Amino acid sequence: MKLEITSPDKQIFSGDVDLVQLPGSDGLFEILNNHAPMIAALGQGRAKVQTTDGKLQYFDIRGGVCEVLENKITVLAE
Repeated sequence: MKLEITSPDKQIFSGDVDLVQLPGSDGLFEILNNHAPMIAALGQGRAKVQTTDGKLQYFDIRGGVCEVLENKITVLAE
C-alpha cells in the first residue's frame, strides 16, 4: 500500500507500508492491504506506521481526515 501523510506545512511521510493505525474520532482503527474504500475523521493521538521492511514509525497528530482508495492511504493531518 502507498501512504502519504501531509500537514498544512509539509509532507510528513510518503512510502510503502503494510499497516497503518490511526486515531479516529471514535477510537483507533487499522488499515491493511486491500481495505475497503473509506473516508474517516481523525482525532488527537498517535499514528502508527509499519513499513514494508517491518520498521515501525510513529507520528503525533491533532486531528484531520483519512481517505483509503485502491490501496492508497492519504492522511491530511494537523
